[in-house]
Amino acid sequence: MSTAVKIENRAAVRTAGVRRTVPMEALTGFFSDAFTQTMRAMTAQGVMPAGPPFGKYYGAPTATIDVEAGFPVAQAIEPSGEVVPGSLPGGSIAEAEHIGSYDDMERTYAVMEQFIRDAGLTPGPIMWESYLTGPDAEPDPRAWRTVISWPVAA
Repeated sequence: MSTAVKIENRAAVRTAGVRRTVPMEALTGFFSDAFTQTMRAMTAQGVMPAGPPFGKYYGAPTATIDVEAGFPVAQAIEPSGEVVPGSLPGGSIAEAEHIGSYDDMERTYAVMEQFIRDAGLTPGPIMWESYLTGPDAEPDPRAWRTVISWPVAA
């Protein structure tokens, strides 16, 4: 399930995170490791998250995926091990809230892509998911909430 797609103009957001290319079946383990490493580096630098954790995808997934995971931050962090400063892009962003299991997210992406194309826009090569409610806080996957953000261009 998802809510309606909307397009909004957003400012870029600073981030701290870990980026790797991983096999699809290793994605869950990557997220756990990246969030742990990032939180550890942020805590050591006195930096707190400025929003929910995110997963940023560079291109469409295949057998492997180029992915970054971490947290938005209000101030830049210093690199620490695999944790590096980054950003979530600003500009025109299509957004939709996905409610339910991560396994169903491809349907929300398909609805978003159709909406973007129907609006005469082109979806960008990068997209990200902000995990508002997930398995750490909610045992029922039907109640998980994820905002999907996808930059668009005319």
